[in-house]
Amino acid sequence: MAWESSRPVPWRRLIREWLIYVAIASVAFVIIFRDKLTVSLFAGLFVSGPMYLLFGAVLAKFGYSRKTFKDLRVERENAAATRSSAKTSDTSGAVGSRPRPAPTKRTSTGPSQQRKGTKPKRR
Repeated sequence: MAWESSRPVPWRRLIREWLIYVAIASVAFVIIFRDKLTVSLFAGLFVSGPMYLLFGAVLAKFGYSRKTFKDLRVERENAAATRSSAKTSDTSGAVGSRPRPAPTKRTSTGPSQQRKGTKPKRR
């Protein structure tokens, strides 16, 4: 997609995602680097904020937007509803069901349906 300056940028979402990232990374740094904690670790986290926001804004202007958990949940519920309605409907008249193929000599319905005398008897 092309750049479009009229596309909105979801600033609140970008800031919230970055704050969640900083919180998780800070806890991980405290756990992993317990004895070697330095200010530079946390400075790097806070420098990443403007870079993340700028990158997210540019992607939003190009038309990129990730689906939210709410969107994914709605899709999953819709898919489950269509599957359940397809199961409850008549399968012979369901839209998109395959018609039964015409019988051939290789698709018999079993040994009880064979005509007598088709196979030579062995003595």
